[in-house]
Amino acid sequence: MKTLIIDDERLARVELRRLLSPYTEIEIVGEAVNTEDALGKIRLLNPELLFLDIQMPGMDGFELLEKLDRAPNVIFTTAYDEFALKAFEYNALDYLLKPILPRRLDGAIKKVLQKTYPNAGSTGSQSLLTENDQIFVKDGDKCWFVRLSEVRFFESEGNYVRIHFDHFKPLVLKSLNSIDERLDPRSFFRANRSFIVNLKWIESIETSLSGGLIVVLRGGTRIEISRRRSLKFREMLSL
Repeated sequence: MKTLIIDDERLARVELRRLLSPYTEIEIVGEAVNTEDALGKIRLLNPELLFLDIQMPGMDGFELLEKLDRAPNVIFTTAYDEFALKAFEYNALDYLLKPILPRRLDGAIKKVLQKTYPNAGSTGSQSLLTENDQIFVKDGDKCWFVRLSEVRFFESEGNYVRIHFDHFKPLVLKSLNSIDERLDPRSFFRANRSFIVNLKWIESIETSLSGGLIVVLRGGTRIEISRRRSLKFREMLSL
């Protein structure tokens, strides 16, 4: 995949080249030091993917995209998280904060490959999200980047799912089943039809009157594991 790195900081370009070197699917065809430079190289090299810094001298990264007739896939790279919502309004595939963490870069690359080659691999399924991954959550005018390790549990509410983290409880238009399919089962457990719990947040376990289990999370939230799911839960936690 032909890739252009656009960043006014030389060390940032060098570091990104180093981080991308293990990915044989990524062919770095050039670098641009500002948006004017990038415009010429995009037209000349026709890249399929841009790693695009946002704040640069002259035009910023958003203004650059507005000048393109057809925008390639874009992964924004920036030292600031204040542009997150705007980045996704420009259909960015991902938004990486500097210094870029290898695991976050890996997730971004997988998104690009999944979009570009949706039938690649044996199953064509999306990679599982681990507790170290961040998710973008938008509820109305508010948005968050949330590390999954901070999410205590997911709660189904009709066609929506409420995500519980810190003191926030935003609603997202997702089914609990679709979220369950994306989560690493080593970190998250489907307790019943309405809840997925973060195993790392469980403080104690009790037996329920129905023959199932009740998990008590840090902070006091009590969630019942159905009798059928309790068997699976016991199997997971047994030696």
